[in-house]
Amino acid sequence: MNTQLHANSSSSAYLPLFFLTAIFFMNFTIRISFSPLMPTILTDMGLTRDQAGSFFLFSASGYCIALFFSGFVSARIQHRNTIVLSAVGTGIIFVFTGFSQSLSAMRLGIFLAGAGAGLYLSSGIAMLTAAIDRKNWGKALGVHELAPNLSFLLTPVICELLLLWMTWRQVLFVLGGVSILLGWSFSRFSSIRDFAGEAPRLKSFRPLAVIPSFWWMMLLFSLGVSGTMGVYSMLPLFLVNEHGMLQTQANTLVTLSRIATLPMPLVIGWIADRMGLKPVITVVLMLSGALVIGMGVFSGRLLQAVIFCQPLLAVCFFPPAFAALSNISSSQTRNVAVSFTIPAAFLVGGGLIPGLIGLLGEKGFFSAGFVVTGVLVLAGAVLPRFLKFQPEEEAG
Repeated sequence: MNTQLHANSSSSAYLPLFFLTAIFFMNFTIRISFSPLMPTILTDMGLTRDQAGSFFLFSASGYCIALFFSGFVSARIQHRNTIVLSAVGTGIIFVFTGFSQSLSAMRLGIFLAGAGAGLYLSSGIAMLTAAIDRKNWGKALGVHELAPNLSFLLTPVICELLLLWMTWRQVLFVLGGVSILLGWSFSRFSSIRDFAGEAPRLKSFRPLAVIPSFWWMMLLFSLGVSGTMGVYSMLPLFLVNEHGMLQTQANTLVTLSRIATLPMPLVIGWIADRMGLKPVITVVLMLSGALVIGMGVFSGRLLQAVIFCQPLLAVCFFPPAFAALSNISSSQTRNVAVSFTIPAAFLVGGGLIPGLIGLLGEKGFFSAGFVVTGVLVLAGAVLPRFLKFQPEEEAG
């Protein structure tokens, strides 16, 4: 059977694209839903700020471990079953996490939910490209990549609306239930041809390990994720606890600040093609870092202005950064570079940074957590100058 079964049938291509994008959306929503819910959870469970911040470290740790080893899973049970396992397993774990009464049980549930979510990405991309004709890959992947941006935008709204009628625990039940339903529906109604994944091999990492630019890119991506997911994770709690906002006001502000981010990757991609990757990455990190510092320094209208502007810059990091990551490696090692860089970046930027902000917050230096994060992102602006692109890539 052809590896791109039904690729020429528009109806059979739209259905997998819908399912995979929806599953990716829920996958991301479950991982970041603790951010808008955190003020309520902290009050209800009597948690400290550093304990609250640790949730993101546990989630990121589970996600990174599972993402790295997902190839072993898909090699054994094939991609379709891996996606179903991710969606259904994450949903079930999230439902049980809603029953947790202790901090340790919450952390375990969050770690396992992160691990379940981490199984999705490699298999999702593999099945999407198998279902869609190669000439339409760019458009299909563009639609698929809308999921995390839409999740950043809509998750605070979804959580706030659900909190009008239910407790935060019941919100976890609903989100988990939707993930289970999507996984079951994908298994029942999608007709994508199934095939096995390929387990990662450490020997394929050796050519990259001797390239200094690879390690610089890993650090750059860690800082890029810090400026997006790291800041986003702790911002609602910061606005409620440090600036006296109501939780609804904080989540509304965070949501509104994300609306204008949707077209920004396309805009920055166009700019990077004309100005070059290194200058664009440098400017983006400088401005994004400065604005994160502003979050920790300003209050009132200035703080609101900074919160609106910072996401516009932060999301602009990834298109030129992915292009740079491709340019520091050969075509044979490109996918390996992504496989090692992204988990490390999410562990640092999506886990350690929120944990650091929460720890400083518990010590009475919540604002300093954002200042430190901003300084780190700003300092990263010097790193692109050390990148060495492959000559053939740079010439092309």
